[in-house]
Amino acid sequence: MGGPSLERVVSLNSGKAVAQGLRAAGYTVTPVDVTRRDLELPADVEAVFIALHGEFGEDGEVQALLNNRGIPYAGSGPAASQAAFDKRVSKATFVAQGIATAAYQVFSAGDRRELPLPVVVKPARQGSSLGVSMVFEEADWPKALADGFEYGAELIVESYVDGRELTVGILGEEALPIVEILAPDGNYSFLAKYTGGRTRYLTPAPLAASLYRHCQELALRAFRALDCRGFGRVDLRLSSKGEPFALELNSIPGFTATSLLPKAAAAAGIAFPDLCHRIMHAAGNPA
Repeated sequence: MGGPSLERVVSLNSGKAVAQGLRAAGYTVTPVDVTRRDLELPADVEAVFIALHGEFGEDGEVQALLNNRGIPYAGSGPAASQAAFDKRVSKATFVAQGIATAAYQVFSAGDRRELPLPVVVKPARQGSSLGVSMVFEEADWPKALADGFEYGAELIVESYVDGRELTVGILGEEALPIVEILAPDGNYSFLAKYTGGRTRYLTPAPLAASLYRHCQELALRAFRALDCRGFGRVDLRLSSKGEPFALELNSIPGFTATSLLPKAAAAAGIAFPDLCHRIMHAAGNPA
């Protein structure tokens, strides 16, 4: 837990919660606070639960280190983690495999925007909504670019899908109950994500049965397309016409008090210690 990324504080909170959950499930747990792009583990470690968010945790680096050392770990392998973390790769994969996703453009400094407003600007390799802006007016475009480029040299400029915000947790090969996110002003920002009481959540999301299944199936297709394993969370937008679009996949979603995968698991009758156990029990050395 922890790590060298900008999501370190969130990761520490996730790690503390997971450690408590695993202990409650009967595991002997040694929390490891990662402070640099390397890994020092106890000599007798049997397996690793990765609660690192952002760079070094979700981008495949720590998974490659563990593979090289032959240490089993929970979640996706290096290639799948890298593909999920890099929105350039995940979006291209969705398009190639016919998975409905919002229209997008990979954007570098000096490029001309190809998409009409409104759009969403996102750093290509970042999480927790850091550097993300919704742009409805041309006057706001320069600031959105400046904010995004604070977090990397390439951005994803994505057509804004006017509608509802949904997320689908994945556990093993199962899609968990859908969570609908009702954020202030429709902006699920970093503050809205991690400040208790700012955002409302509906679990399960109030959707017609056929549409509910369609959203879960879309999330599972996205998960499989990126060759993920173990657990994850797929973020969707549901248009005003009732069309779901897969936006991105989080291979190591949060486990904090406000996090969405634990909410979805609870709605499925899976208590937090059991959720941690199921993830840990499936640990391996994926490619």
